Amino acid sequence: MAAPVDGSGAAAGEAAGASPADDEPRAPAGVVAAAFFRIGEAFTFARYRNLWTAAFTSAVGTWMQRFAQQWLVFDLTGSAFYLGLDMFLGALPLLLFTLIGGVVADRYDRRHLLMGSQALQMACAVTLTALVVLDAVRLPWILVLSFLTGLAQAFGGPAFQSIVPALVPRRTLPNAIALNSIQHNLAQAVGPFLGGVVFATLGLAACFGLNSASFLVVIVVLTLLQGVARPATGDRRPLLVELGGGLSYVRHGESLLALTVLALATTTLGLPLRTFLPVFAADPDHLSRLMTAVGVGAVGGALVVAWLGTFRGMGRTLLLTLVAYGALVAAFAVLPVTAFSYVLLCLGGGALLMAFSLTASLVQLAVPDELRGRVMSIYLMAFRGGMPLGSLAGGYVTTFLPVPTVIAANGVLLMAVAAVFLVRRGVRDL
Repeated sequence: MAAPVDGSGAAAGEAAGASPADDEPRAPAGVVAAAFFRIGEAFTFARYRNLWTAAFTSAVGTWMQRFAQQWLVFDLTGSAFYLGLDMFLGALPLLLFTLIGGVVADRYDRRHLLMGSQALQMACAVTLTALVVLDAVRLPWILVLSFLTGLAQAFGGPAFQSIVPALVPRRTLPNAIALNSIQHNLAQAVGPFLGGVVFATLGLAACFGLNSASFLVVIVVLTLLQGVARPATGDRRPLLVELGGGLSYVRHGESLLALTVLALATTTLGLPLRTFLPVFAADPDHLSRLMTAVGVGAVGGALVVAWLGTFRGMGRTLLLTLVAYGALVAAFAVLPVTAFSYVLLCLGGGALLMAFSLTASLVQLAVPDELRGRVMSIYLMAFRGGMPLGSLAGGYVTTFLPVPTVIAANGVLLMAVAAVFLVRRGVRDL
């Protein structure tokens, strides 16, 4: 599943058919019950709950495939460079086409765009399954399929981000965004673990085959999803003109521009650790446990953001969290791989997810609904595009320097970027 708001007047969710405030469920009495309600408030809206469940199922399959594909590439090549290249080609379409995907999401039925995205990703997974079963898999085929999968996500991502605000009231949006992060990162914890089990019991092809089947769940739920308003078609202008409007809005919005730069820095410097985890792993089972540790921590971080909701000082908290994450990345890279490494990865996963959720919440709360697809596509391009750039650059540098040195340097640089924003007005005051 592709994963990642201001209605300028009435709540965006209400404008799209979400329940009005008077019909919203009320928090139950009791401290414990109220706390659980606050963490899962968006789940009280059935349409959001159904889409979340489908997206989680698909994301589990995606992480199973990602685990299996990383090990397959490393097993075929024994090269950290090709791990980075595969990640780069998988996310290159996000750099090239996400902005166009945002314009398309503001023009056409977002459900249909998402269904098409899921269908293309399913076709790629089925093809990879067949190649493995027939013992015909080669690195060039893997790279091509990664590119096509990324192409599907470039159009599905903005559509998904634009649908979510239509399923819940505006005040519940930060909670819904955090729960989306939990969905993605709970899948990141469960997917590699299940991938390791499936790999050991049923073989590599089963990991890809199960991912193929998971896309059907999302397609069915989207088919049944009703009440999501389609974008207005009366005042449609040329594609490049509408794209320029979104770029101009972000460029002249100081906070939006700063958050976009932060998202790019975070993914460029912070996410290559995930790409190069196979280098730190002794075998597929060890890699599965390392990836699971990151996912478990991420779920904890998302739960914290879901409980906090909207609060004063979100910007400063974001920047301090990025400083902490950079330090954890550097520590993991320079220390020997021991049991303590799992603790560092777990804490790092939590810090990274908190940073992602806080950034996405601040962006969504600042975007008018008529520009949502375009502005979110700019954010998504920075958010997703940083990882392939960082992975490719990191993979190249590893031909001269040890992988741990490169990862540690990334962590230190991320700390420096966050520190610069901490001493400047802007994000820290949000």
